[in-house]
Amino acid sequence: MSAVPATLVDNARPPFMERALRWQRRYGLAALGTLIILVWVFLAVFAPLVGPYLPDAVNLSARLQPPSMAHLLGTDELGRDGFTRLLYGARISLTSGVIVVAIGALLGALIGGVAGYAGSWIDSVLMRFTDLVLCFPPIILALAIGAALGIGTVNTITAMLVVWWPKFARLTRGLVLQQRSQEYVTAAVVAGFGPGRILARHIIPNAIGPLIVLVTLDIGNAIITFAGLSFLGLGVVPPMPEWGSTVAEGRQLVAQWWVSAFPGLAIFTVVMAFNFIGDGVRDWLDPKTRRR
Repeated sequence: MSAVPATLVDNARPPFMERALRWQRRYGLAALGTLIILVWVFLAVFAPLVGPYLPDAVNLSARLQPPSMAHLLGTDELGRDGFTRLLYGARISLTSGVIVVAIGALLGALIGGVAGYAGSWIDSVLMRFTDLVLCFPPIILALAIGAALGIGTVNTITAMLVVWWPKFARLTRGLVLQQRSQEYVTAAVVAGFGPGRILARHIIPNAIGPLIVLVTLDIGNAIITFAGLSFLGLGVVPPMPEWGSTVAEGRQLVAQWWVSAFPGLAIFTVVMAFNFIGDGVRDWLDPKTRRR
């Protein structure tokens, strides 16, 4: 009996199976990233139920114990459970990253949108101010502002917001300039719509795709930056758990590798997950990619 040609086997496959396989090949990493983020969100929300101990419970008799059944991720110098502190630290790290990117994106989109649509001296003033902020390395400027404001989660988020919005302002301005010359904008002007309505209801919705991609990719960057500032002594106030500060606590404990290794691994998984999601969103929003 002759073998069935591979082309006939492929053609016999149901259309929905073909679409499912194409989706899996194209968005498999994005689905994996989404699953990772959902798991971390679940663990952060239900940390009091999942964590076996209190996050700040000190037990000097159990200090620096390696991972075991009693302490899944070991203990730190004060005998605090590493697994519990990792779960509670996810609350601060994830929340801070989302807040910084969300507010930074809204503020940057507003400034960039007004500058791109208004033009003239308004564009010059807003963009020169944006360029002034962009002149400084973000982490250095955030570190200086955070040091001036003092230690604390709110102060660190505020310092990050000062340096976070310019990238969104620059991107939004370019997108608005591109859309402003389209015929539908001219038709809206002829119809008597005001600048605010045209910008908010017509231009921004048609230019929001690249902004969504930048937001999803940038959350991981914000989490790393917040962890870096906490590692340097800013951020949370001890003994509040946070991934960056926990890594700092174990940087001199070479033999007790678990103190800093597990929060560092948590940062890695979350950042990679958001990068996977951002790549998937970018491919999904690209018409050329979607037609393949």
